Amino acid sequence: MSTRRGIVMATQAEIRNLLECHVVGEDGRLIGKVGQVYLDDRSGEPEWVTVRTGFSGMRQTFVPLTGSRRSAEEIRVPFDQEKIKGAPSIDVDGRLTAEEEIGLYRYYGMLPIVPAQRTGDHDADRP
Repeated sequence: MSTRRGIVMATQAEIRNLLECHVVGEDGRLIGKVGQVYLDDRSGEPEWVTVRTGFSGMRQTFVPLTGSRRSAEEIRVPFDQEKIKGAPSIDVDGRLTAEEEIGLYRYYGMLPIVPAQRTGDHDADRP
C-alpha cells in the first residue's frame, strides 16, 4: 500500500485484484462478480463493492466490505444472495452520496460512519 500524507491508500493493483473477485454469500452460494470498488475518502481503503447480479450480470448492487473475508479470487460477505438482491437500487454512476450510503448502511443493519461522497473505480475499459 502506498502512503499519502499519512493516509494509507489502496494501490491500483489492489483495486484491480478486487475487480477480479467473485462475491460469495454467507451460505457459500455464488452471488456474482465484483463490478466496481468504492474507496473511503478518508482512509483510501475499499469500503463498498458493487456485485453484478442477474442472468446477464447487468444489474449492480452495493455490498459493504465490512465483515467480509477475502481468499484468492473470492470475497465472502456476511449476507446471503436474497439480502443483496433486495438492497436499495442506486445508479452506479461513479458517486455514492452521503444519503445513499446512509440508506445502504441502514438496509444492511450497520451503523454508518460519518459518510462522505465516494468515487468508484470503473471497469468500463475492462473486457
